[in-house]
Amino acid sequence: MPRPDAITFKQLRALEAVERYGTITRAAEAIRLTPPAVHTQLRQLAENMKADMLRRGDSGRMELTDEGRLVLASARRIGTELETCMKSVAALRDGHAGLVRLGVVSTGKYFAPALVARLKREFPDIKVELTVGNRQQIIAALDARQVQLAIMGRPPRAPENTSVLLGPHPHLIITAPDHPLAQDGPVDPRALLKETLIGREEGSGTRILMTRFLDRIGEGRPYDCITMSSNETIKQAVIAGLGIALISQHTVVEELHAGRLVALTVPGLPIERAWYLLHRSDDALSAAAKRIKSHVAGLKGSFLPQV
Repeated sequence: MPRPDAITFKQLRALEAVERYGTITRAAEAIRLTPPAVHTQLRQLAENMKADMLRRGDSGRMELTDEGRLVLASARRIGTELETCMKSVAALRDGHAGLVRLGVVSTGKYFAPALVARLKREFPDIKVELTVGNRQQIIAALDARQVQLAIMGRPPRAPENTSVLLGPHPHLIITAPDHPLAQDGPVDPRALLKETLIGREEGSGTRILMTRFLDRIGEGRPYDCITMSSNETIKQAVIAGLGIALISQHTVVEELHAGRLVALTVPGLPIERAWYLLHRSDDALSAAAKRIKSHVAGLKGSFLPQV
């Protein structure tokens, strides 16, 4: 039986050289071996393949047998594959190719797809996979190493991370245009406690921010709150007159422009927060992730929705 595991690159190189130069002597000179060494490589190749690779032609020149032509064609395909492999390895090593998993809190879904599309144009050989979830889910994904990079508000204490400031992230109170509080001039913050508040689920960064804000102005007094699991549902509920909401300004840019929602003027609002790009401090980023991180940081928040 042929022994493919015993075939070496030296044997294939010797075969290709003899086919190109016609004699073992000239082939040996070309690949810097002695003629006996080339002869040995060819003999071992023939033994491993259980077939002769060469024959002497009428002109005295060494020619490939049918089996030799088949082996040489395969050797050249192997060479092409190896060259492609080496280029791919170099691309991975230098950060020009690879897979980067990016986690974004759900509020960021209003700009994250456009950001990923931009990265695809800038780095066509780097695949950026986007994961969207609430704050706790993205922190858990970072902790489990399911994402390499994450975009969120205040960086968590755990896992230990390194963060880069991307840009501002203001939060405001929205109402329907015909709501009694939608009037000129500032609104007494205590008046908000008499309204039905519509908030995100527990664990959401927006819910945490809303709770802290209302607890501060109400000094712990209770208030009516309806929980909804998405910003889109909250916006539609506010437009329908179900209540008011504290929400990221970046999620309501279009509705504010169109007049479907109104931002209340309340002392202490908007609450100025920031977007951060972060990764685990105890993990070395891949070369591709480093390039993506550097590029996103260099954009300085220009991809964030503008009011």
